[in-house]
Amino acid sequence: MTAIIDYGVGNLFSLKSSLEFIGESAVVTGDKKIIEDSDRIILPGVGAFGDAIEKLKSARLDAILKEQARDGKPLLGICLGMQLLFTRSYEYGRFDGLGLIPGSIRPLRDIVSGDLDVPHVGWNALHFTDNKGELFKYTENGEYVYFVHSYYAAECGAVTAYTDYSVPVTAAVQSGRVFGAQFHPEKSGGGGLKILKAFCEVTV
Repeated sequence: MTAIIDYGVGNLFSLKSSLEFIGESAVVTGDKKIIEDSDRIILPGVGAFGDAIEKLKSARLDAILKEQARDGKPLLGICLGMQLLFTRSYEYGRFDGLGLIPGSIRPLRDIVSGDLDVPHVGWNALHFTDNKGELFKYTENGEYVYFVHSYYAAECGAVTAYTDYSVPVTAAVQSGRVFGAQFHPEKSGGGGLKILKAFCEVTV
């Protein structure tokens, strides 16, 4: 069973529907016991980093996520959920993240060509690093996924995939059993379902 973390941020039921479509039992929850009893965890998220990390802390979910990750339970952060896994963010100030993946979240506008839109919204191809990781075992290099973001992961040695948006932009990361996808698998059609299927096959 996959626990989808409910902390007031994210497209939870679209994600739940995608998991159920591939035959995975999923529950949207903020309950500590259900999270502990799950086989894996997904941390979704849309909106601003500072607001999201505060909501996680207020619900005391930050400690649970760190504890479960330390125990080796597979954890996937999606979009803002991926960014929350990092050490810190510079979105409208400086905020500490969960610290599960070393690196910083920085403004996309600072690195992309001035003629490109920010937020980056739309379909872009995935390109894998030498460390492709387990999330993409069913995914071919160059497959398209759907992005919606204004910030990106920098100073990170755990990148498994990037996309080209005038410059290479981190698309996915993996450190141990902690995974992150800057794009939305649940909005990425059949390709996204393959990525969710691969995650649901990850074991401790």
